[in-house]
Amino acid sequence: MNIITALAISIGVLAAVATYLCLGTSLGLQVWALFVGWGSFYHSGGKTDGLTKSAINHAWGVLVAAVTLFMVATVGGSVLVTSIIVGISVVVLVLGAHFPVLATIPAAVYGYASTAAFTLLSGVALGDLGAVLKSAAVVLVSLVIGNLFGFVSEKIAGSMAKAA
Repeated sequence: MNIITALAISIGVLAAVATYLCLGTSLGLQVWALFVGWGSFYHSGGKTDGLTKSAINHAWGVLVAAVTLFMVATVGGSVLVTSIIVGISVVVLVLGAHFPVLATIPAAVYGYASTAAFTLLSGVALGDLGAVLKSAAVVLVSLVIGNLFGFVSEKIAGSMAKAA
């Protein structure tokens, strides 16, 4: 079996499992964030290195976004001030790439954007640091589980392609 077919089968089966974990249990995982993490795993090169890069940089992006959201609520007020805070936070996000461990900028952006989207769209009170951190934790866990699903799907597909 060729690798694309093997990937299609392994990802498809695991996508059903992932969807069930998110929608059929009370774990609170977000299926869309899990899929973002899954794609990020492959985008970050796959294998153990891609898993590590993706997960660490997701955490960096989630952290920067959570701090930004809280700052917007406590310091912001106008669109101009909010825009400046967001702009500065993105500069910090990208400057993190000076550290090799934080150099996978796309994965950091996925974490940042996913955290901002989930927190803002779920109506979390941004001035409540505990609520913001809880929201951020849900996103981070979902992203990292997505990274793990990517890793498993890659391993299964590799085994299927070799066996055929």
